[in-house]
Amino acid sequence: MVLKHTDLRHPCPHIARTEDLAFHPIMTIAEQVEYRQASLACSLGQCRLFEGLAHHELESIAEITVAKPFEKNAYLFHEGDRPTGFYIVQEGAVSLHRVNAEGREQVIHIFREDESFGEASIATDAGRPADARAVEPSRVLLVQKTGFLGLLRHRPELALRTLASISRHYCDLIAQIDDLRLKDVESRLMNWLLKRCPDPASDQAVVVRLDTTKRVLASEIGAVSETLSRTMARLRSQDLIAIDGKTITVKRPVDLAWSLKRHLGER
Repeated sequence: MVLKHTDLRHPCPHIARTEDLAFHPIMTIAEQVEYRQASLACSLGQCRLFEGLAHHELESIAEITVAKPFEKNAYLFHEGDRPTGFYIVQEGAVSLHRVNAEGREQVIHIFREDESFGEASIATDAGRPADARAVEPSRVLLVQKTGFLGLLRHRPELALRTLASISRHYCDLIAQIDDLRLKDVESRLMNWLLKRCPDPASDQAVVVRLDTTKRVLASEIGAVSETLSRTMARLRSQDLIAIDGKTITVKRPVDLAWSLKRHLGER
């Protein structure tokens, strides 16, 4: 089938989602299925894991991929669950976290649009090492384990891409452990803000928009909400940041970077 784009929107993830295509008046059921697969292939191509793959390869992965919507605070899986594949965030945000003996939640990472996670499940039958929860209304793609293993057997490049993605997650985790062990909450917050400044040496203001709640951000940097609020107030009193609702303005990144170095004893 050749899709006529004069009649239909291009099957791309940010333009047409699969549920938007149901029962299109000029499409047969078979055409709808094919169009959904084309939309999934486009969406998969936005993910760093599959970036640059030929469209026919993306279509092969789309055939073993299922789109799943999740309401805010709904769980994708729990620690110990048997993995059925790995995930790609198409819309929204997903928190990967663990709960310690005191019942305190520690965020491992917040995965956002076009990011993948859980690829290590492809190589093991061990249970999930953490919980995953949508922190806002989200839509994820589940790349099913059995089908993906079949693709890996014939396409070694996919195996190398998967290993590279797992390696990136490992490096992110090491960096987070370093943050939690070597810095206090004020340092971790300054570091978190500086990572979102294109040029930490700039003297031009940078606006950082929080795409999650302050409670989630607090957990991400290893704090509680009250401590985060006090720390933000302290940075604001030092004229390093300004806060307006869910928007934080880093007034001069260079000053924040200097303050972080001084806080760590590097100045």
